[in-house]
Amino acid sequence: MTLPGAPFLARTGGELRLEGHPLADLARQFGTPLYVYSRAAMRAAAHAYQRALQGRPHLVCYAMKANSSLAVLQTFAQAGCGFDIVSGGELQRVLAATGDASRVVFSGVGKTRPEMRQALLAGVRCFNVESVGELERLNAEALALGRRAPVSLRVNPDVDAGTHPYISTGLKGNKFGIAHGEALAAYRLAAALPGLQVLGIDSHIGSQITQIEPFIDALDRLLDLVEAVEAAGIPLHHVDIGGGLGITYTDEQPPAADELVRRVLQRLDARGHGGRELLLEPGRSMVGNAGVLLTEVQYLKPGDAKNFCIVDAAMNDLMRPAMYEAWMAIEPCVQRAGPAPLWDVVGPVCESGDWLGRERALAVAPGDVLAVLSAGAYGMAMASNYNTRPRAAEVMVDGEAVYLIRARENAAALFSDERLIG
Repeated sequence: MTLPGAPFLARTGGELRLEGHPLADLARQFGTPLYVYSRAAMRAAAHAYQRALQGRPHLVCYAMKANSSLAVLQTFAQAGCGFDIVSGGELQRVLAATGDASRVVFSGVGKTRPEMRQALLAGVRCFNVESVGELERLNAEALALGRRAPVSLRVNPDVDAGTHPYISTGLKGNKFGIAHGEALAAYRLAAALPGLQVLGIDSHIGSQITQIEPFIDALDRLLDLVEAVEAAGIPLHHVDIGGGLGITYTDEQPPAADELVRRVLQRLDARGHGGRELLLEPGRSMVGNAGVLLTEVQYLKPGDAKNFCIVDAAMNDLMRPAMYEAWMAIEPCVQRAGPAPLWDVVGPVCESGDWLGRERALAVAPGDVLAVLSAGAYGMAMASNYNTRPRAAEVMVDGEAVYLIRARENAAALFSDERLIG
């Protein structure tokens, strides 16, 4: 069986290993719950985009909302990537990891005045602006600082990405971007505002997209606007097609990154835009299959209607199953002989929605370590402290080396900023 994350994740002699490191050993060394990432897998994902874009003006901006741990950002910066951010806090993380704001694009529908000032002073490459109100606010903040804000307008192309409704962002019913039919007027306004410098055009249609056609449809809609905007006398230097390329969790067959890029470049050439700079904002496809979540079995609770395998990881550690009903593979780190009944793998949080997997055939006993696969994206980044549960530790393996990149939280630190009354 080919595991999501192969060839970096593989089973050898019954042991599940990441870059050759037995995951059960890492669980014993660092405790559970534990996120473990392959640095080689991240580098390979980044290089797939970079190789396909070689010889073309481009910038691959890793969408760091997928996984914002500093060592992950450092890895992608060293691979030549910029960053797509959606908050002032994410900008601070980029600066802490790389010190370079000039390769950052700032997305998001609700940028505040302090965040705009922070980004202007840091010198981000571009603001992806999502409304006329944001244009006007950004203009005022830039003028107050004696600067011009570089902007790209995020256009909503009304393209169905064919993904989960919670992660679809390119339809006219979504909150994101400026409607396609209103974009030309918004560009005219942006070009007239003295605190703004128009640089490009942007769209992002969703996440976990497993077909190329929605990207091409959105690109065609963008290029129609590029031609209309430039005909109005407003030059555009770059086209940003966003991210959203999916990964394999179970039986999905998303296109490879280089195939997506090849098709996008082919369409740019065919429409006479081959020399234009191309920006991409991949997230999940860069980190999703590079990480696993390790969790120890606490109790087995057979029942008449359900069998429950209770583990020490919970919905606060991995939100995707509870939020999206997402299916993620669950594998024993060491295979055990014997029958494999069906178990619902659940955590200790006091919610019926606290589950990691349903109806999984597992030969398992208390004390065994399970690995939730494809957990590198939207795992630790979405973790919380619900039930006053400290967040997991994180480890990065890199060849023979193993690095603790985030220490496990402790409960006292969670309420250290709180105060009793009287």
